Amino acid sequence: MSGITGMGTGTVTAVSSNGEYSFTKPNRDSITLLPGLGVAGDVHAGVTVKHRSRVAQDPTQPNLRQVHLIHRELFDEVAEQGFEVAPGQLGENVTTQGIDLLSLPTGTLLRIGAEAVVEVTGLRNPCLQIEGFQAGLLKQVVGRDEAGNVVRKAGIMSVVRAGGEIRRGDTITAELPEGPHRPLERV
Repeated sequence: MSGITGMGTGTVTAVSSNGEYSFTKPNRDSITLLPGLGVAGDVHAGVTVKHRSRVAQDPTQPNLRQVHLIHRELFDEVAEQGFEVAPGQLGENVTTQGIDLLSLPTGTLLRIGAEAVVEVTGLRNPCLQIEGFQAGLLKQVVGRDEAGNVVRKAGIMSVVRAGGEIRRGDTITAELPEGPHRPLERV
């Protein structure tokens, strides 16, 4: 990935939340993470799953998608293919830069700002709403590698382990779990 310096540290470039079901999330000056729940005031916050399609399957599932993070570098990548995407427009809560989110193993702790800590649970599974947002964009954020494996690039999901306020410019530090590392899977 061009522009990503490494797995270990990065920066928050935007924070977003929305209290209503909507594909995009407006940028905010700051967001507050609540332990075990997610982003204060965000429609996806909660102990149990909040994503509509998952609620329909089983509303008692644990919410492994409390905080959605996307790397800013993805926007540059899709811009090369003619797509214009800004922070919050793909529904993420935290837009990052300089950290290779997609390469982090399951269970990685991300320390964001002074207090907040999220635990990485898996990859976001890009949905058809992305295609509705911009025709052709879904193909840019999900595809297949040379071996035919599905590659998902639309960010990662996490749960809040320690609460706190986060804002643009905050540092993100990754703490990898004890090995062996498990690669991220769709959640």
